[in-house]
Parts: sequence; structure tokens; C-alpha cells
Amino acid sequence: MSESNPKAPSYEKRKRSKTPLIIGIVIVVGLVAAIAAYFALTKPAGDSGGKNEIAVGLVLEPTSLDVRNDAGVATGQVLIDNVYQGLVGIAPGSIADIVPVLATEMPEVSADGLEYTFTLRDGVTFHSGAALTTDDVVASLEPALTPETVGYAVAVEKNGDSQVKLTLEQPNSLLLWELAGSAGVILEGGATDGLQNSANGTGPFEFARWKQGDSITLEKNADYWGEPAKVDSAIFRFFPEGRAAVNALKDGDIDVHTALLPPLRAEFEGNANFDLVRAESADVFTLGYNSARAPFNDPRVRQALSMAIDGKTLVGTQNGDAKPLGSPITELEPGYADLTDINAYDPEAARALLAEAGQPNLSLSITAPNFYDTASLDLVVSQLAEVGVSAKVKAVEFPTWLNDVYSNHDFDLSYVDHAEARDFGNYANPGYYFGYDNPEVQRLYAEALASIDPAAEADLLEQAARLVAADAPAKWLFNYTPTNVVGTQVHGFPSVNTNSRVNLAGVSVE
Repeated sequence: MSESNPKAPSYEKRKRSKTPLIIGIVIVVGLVAAIAAYFALTKPAGDSGGKNEIAVGLVLEPTSLDVRNDAGVATGQVLIDNVYQGLVGIAPGSIADIVPVLATEMPEVSADGLEYTFTLRDGVTFHSGAALTTDDVVASLEPALTPETVGYAVAVEKNGDSQVKLTLEQPNSLLLWELAGSAGVILEGGATDGLQNSANGTGPFEFARWKQGDSITLEKNADYWGEPAKVDSAIFRFFPEGRAAVNALKDGDIDVHTALLPPLRAEFEGNANFDLVRAESADVFTLGYNSARAPFNDPRVRQALSMAIDGKTLVGTQNGDAKPLGSPITELEPGYADLTDINAYDPEAARALLAEAGQPNLSLSITAPNFYDTASLDLVVSQLAEVGVSAKVKAVEFPTWLNDVYSNHDFDLSYVDHAEARDFGNYANPGYYFGYDNPEVQRLYAEALASIDPAAEADLLEQAARLVAADAPAKWLFNYTPTNVVGTQVHGFPSVNTNSRVNLAGVSVE
């Protein structure tokens, strides 16, 4: 799920290196100097006075730098791939294609799918200067690969000085996916101290500083084991308010902004200084129902709420940045099927189901983080009203959403962007904030996890997704495909899944 910093950042100009100016006759040429200063401040993005850097605008700021334990995707969006790495990672330009990173190649896997043997690269060092060892890998993965994170217990052990072997109780089709994410990042000595405010990885960039409420700065790792980064520094700046992002782009204070709010796209259409790039993603804007408490523990109520909402109209509010979705699985993930006909828009049927459930005049609240564009949420409220449901939006700071909804499950409905791919397991977890408990879904998901045949895994996930769609623990409003605004001086900026990961290793700026 997405996340945000609790306070909007103060707007501060990007600092550029400047050649000292020889000031002549100040009084006579004052007006000329003022004009020159204006153009110096508003020069095109990327022109940083000779310093090779990129400034990237993001909507969401991490609540901590602890990439393992910070809820949501904002920490990993900045740090995974750039600062932290795992044995394997996600191939640039893909959602879920796994490639070796700190391992020399993909693991050797036993025929029964229970043993994975990885060989470590030579010559890898942490940003502290310490060499990467098999001890670091074991210490990092042992506490991370638990039944809670990967479904089954995993034994992690050294296999000589250059190999690590993972032994599973049962086959797990998601193991490599987990290793490519936050659970798989390798820490020096498995250290946990100071991770909330600092970072020490093996990636092409080193963590430099975090100015909370404004930016995170990374610097090029001069001793990187692989292909060096093409920029000397990368600054991630946070703009939960869309107008501030537009101003920063136009003023040249950032080179790129990811996930520009849909109503603001028109500001850059036809502008020769920027490219508008629609990023394929697994993001799903989700209206979640609290199935653990009345009246949402009655599937008729959940189904009625889903049938009250017209997904096609919602997609239209996103100015092309969305696709219809009737399933918790997007078309980029295993198990996808077009399930938009299940609990499809039918106001009359919705009213009938609410009456049958004894809830003809339902009143409820929708808890939503306060940084989203409101067009789709306003439409949801109006469509619910048409079937007799009075819905009041409770807009909150993201930490409040985390506390009330995610942690304490104190909500009626929740509106949030689920930005993580391969997260269907949430619907097989009764302890997740949805409170949805279907033993058959749990059985099918467990079988999918245990499958070593990708086709069988996809079939099992599709069966489970059909059950979930029918039970309606949530309404999947749309698959969000956000628009990134990329300055034309930027080359190689990733164009897929950028709401979850922004890999800058191959990015350059003219």
C-alpha cells in the first residue's frame, strides 16, 4: 500500500553549484541583473551548473528508512536497487522478472523445489567498506524469511565460503519474489541498529542525508562492484501536494516527477521540455470493507456496495491513467482473469441486496489518506448515495491511516492505493486489515504457494481470485497506471512499476 509523510514539505529551491559572478556597475545594470537572476533560477531541469545530478519528485515520503519494517512502499521505492540489494532483484522495465544481483546467477534449485543454492559475487563491499560475506547473507535472511513473510519456515546456512543454501519445509513459488524485495535485502552483519534513519547497503548509490519533510539525497558509490551509476547524486524530493510538484518541474528544481495527479497532466501536454510516460504497474486503488465487523461481515452488504460502483466511470476520472479491474490480481501478475462481470455495476440489484440484508439506509465512513486526487472518491460517494448509502469521507494523514486502519482495523471502508505486486496473499490472511476469512481461498493460495509448476500456480491463483471477487471483501476500483513527467534531458528513467521502485542505476542527465 502507498504511504506519505505526515506534513507537506516546505517548498525550497534546488541548490545548484554556480560560477562566481563578477558584479559590475550595480546601480546602472540592476534591472539587467535581476532579469539574469530570474533566468538563472528558472533554467531548464537538469542544468545544475556542471554538477551531474538528478532530482526526482515523489508523492510519498518514507516514515522511516527501515526498509524491512516500514509499512508501505515509499522506503523501498527510494532505497531498494539504489542503496540496498539482495541476492536477486527485479529486472528493470518489469514488474516481476527476477534476475541475479549479489548472486552470480539464478540459484540452483533441487528437483523437489526445497533447496536453493546461491553463489555470491566476489569483490562486493558495503558502503561502510566492509566486504560482503556469506555470514552477512545468513544473518540478514534468517530473521527475514519467516512463516509470516514467506509462508513456510526457511533454514538459511553457509555452504562453504561463497555459497548460501536455503532449505524450505515446502516448495514456495514466491520465495524468489520475496528475496527480490525488502525481505531479501542484505545488511552488513544483519545489523538492525540505526536503520530507521540511515542505510548501509551494497548498491550503486550511498545514503547521504534525509531532510525530513523535504528530501533524501543519495551519492554515487565510487567503489560499486558493478556498472557505476551515471550521475554523481540523486535527490528524491517529496510533493504530496500536486501543485507544488508542477511548480518544481517548471522551475527546473526537479527533473522528473512520478505519478503526477491525473488532473495536472494537461499542464505538460505539448511542452517540448518534458515527456509524459504512462507507467505500467500493479497498483490497485482499493475500496476495502471491514469484513470482521457488522454490517460488512454480511457478504450481501459487501456485494451490494460493489454493485453500486461503476468501475468504467471511475476509470474515466483518471485521464487515461487507469484500467478497469474486477480482481485483486492485475494482468501483469500470475492468476489474472477478467472478472469485471462479477458483482458488476447494478444499482437496482444493490438496493435489493441491501434491503434483503436489513440495511436499506446504511451510513458509513470511508477512511482515506489525504494526498490523493479526490475525483474518484467523490464519485464513489455519489454512486453509493444513489443506492441509499450515506458515505462520509474521513481524510487523514497517512500515519493515522496506518494506525487506525492497517494496525487497529478501526474503520468501515478504506480507500487506498495498494502498490505492491504479487500481494494476493492479503486475501488469504484473516489477520490482514480486510478481516476477510475464507478457508477455501486460504487452501487454494497455500496450494499455489507450494506449486513448482508456474502454470499450476497461476490456475490455482485464478480459482482463488474468483472466490474472492464473488465474496467482495473489497471493490477494486481500477488498476492505476500513473503518468511520470520526465524532462527531455533525462535518459533511461524507468517506465514500469515506478510507484514501488525507482532504479536509477542506468539513468543519465545531459
